[in-house]
Amino acid sequence: MKRSRFSEEQIIGILRQAEAGIRVVDLCRKHGISDATFYKWRAKYGGMDVSDAMRLRRLEEENARLRKMVAEQALDISILKDVLSKNF
Repeated sequence: MKRSRFSEEQIIGILRQAEAGIRVVDLCRKHGISDATFYKWRAKYGGMDVSDAMRLRRLEEENARLRKMVAEQALDISILKDVLSKNF
């Protein structure tokens, strides 16, 4: 998955500027992002602190790692079942 060129700290800073009263159009032009990107960030990071965003990223990484482990185990189980069914 492609990583954003903005860190969580920068994203939250941009969102805070919008909360302070700067127009969304001006922010988007200044930082080189689209309106859709801004609103997607607001849906995901709205109301978060930097520490919350970093914790969210760590949890997402751990979740991805665990999903990969489960998928590998399911594949191993499937292969073992196929091998056992062919031997008898």
